[in-house]
Amino acid sequence: MRSSVEIYNVRTGRAREVWQTDKLVEAPNFSPDGSYLLMNGDGLLFRLPLNGGEVVQVDTGFAVNCNNDHGISPDGTEIVISDKTEFGKSAIYILPIEGGTPRLITQNLPSYWHGWSPDGRQLAYCGIRDDVFDIYTISVDGGEETRLTHGEGRNDGPDWSADGQWIYFNSSRTGLMQIWRIHPDGTGLQQVTSDDHGNWFAHPSPKNDKVLILSYDPTVFDHPRDLDVRLRLMDMDGGNLKTVFELFGGQGTINVPCWSPDGDEFAYVRYFPAA
Repeated sequence: MRSSVEIYNVRTGRAREVWQTDKLVEAPNFSPDGSYLLMNGDGLLFRLPLNGGEVVQVDTGFAVNCNNDHGISPDGTEIVISDKTEFGKSAIYILPIEGGTPRLITQNLPSYWHGWSPDGRQLAYCGIRDDVFDIYTISVDGGEETRLTHGEGRNDGPDWSADGQWIYFNSSRTGLMQIWRIHPDGTGLQQVTSDDHGNWFAHPSPKNDKVLILSYDPTVFDHPRDLDVRLRLMDMDGGNLKTVFELFGGQGTINVPCWSPDGDEFAYVRYFPAA
C-alpha cells in the first residue's frame, strides 16, 4: 500500500481506515453532506463514498493536472480546483459539483487555493508573485485579487474560521513556519503558535472551537511528504495545543479543509514508504 485514507473522531479519540490503495492520493475534503470524500491523484479528482461504494473520477474537463489544493463550496454546488494544464502554472478554477468545464478565477499566476469563505462569496489562496509567497482573497466571480500579506517571510495555506472572522495561515516571518491569523479585511494580525515545530495547514473546525494543524520537526524545510509528522489540535487562539497522533505523512496529508460537516471528525492520508 502507498496511501491510506483515514478518518479520526475527536469525540471518541478513534481513527478508522476508509480506503487503501497502491496509488498516491492526497488531500481529502468532506462533502457538505458528509457522504463522500473528494481527493486528488495523478492530476485528477475522485469521489470516495463513505458508504462502501466504488471510487469515482470527477469530470474536470481540460483540467487534468490538478494538484492537492481543491475543495467544495459551502452550499455543496461547486468544486474549486488548482490546475496548471492551461497555463503551465497553477490557476484557480470553479466547476459544477457534478463535474464539467472549469471557469477561470485567477488571472495572476501561480495561485493555489486553500479556503472558501463561509458565505460562499470569497476564496483564499497562496499566490506567488515575483517569487514572493503571500495570502490573497478573490471573489468567486473573479476580478481583482486582494493581498493580505506583503512578503513577510513565506505565507501559505489560508483557511477561514467558521464564523468568517479570521483567516488562518502559516508563515515563516519569525523563522520557523508558524500559524498566524488575520481578519479578511487585512487587520488584526496575530501569531497563533510559537514553538519548536514547523507548523502548516491550519484548518478551523466547523464548530469554531478547535484548529487542526500538521507539524514537522524543526529541521524540515517546506512541506515534503514521506516523513514522520504529527497532527495537533489547539483552541482558536492557540491555547491547549496537543498532539493527537503521529504518522508517516506530510505533503498530501491535510493540505486542504478536511473537517466533517458536524466538526466531530477530520479526514487525512497516511502514507507508506515508496517502493
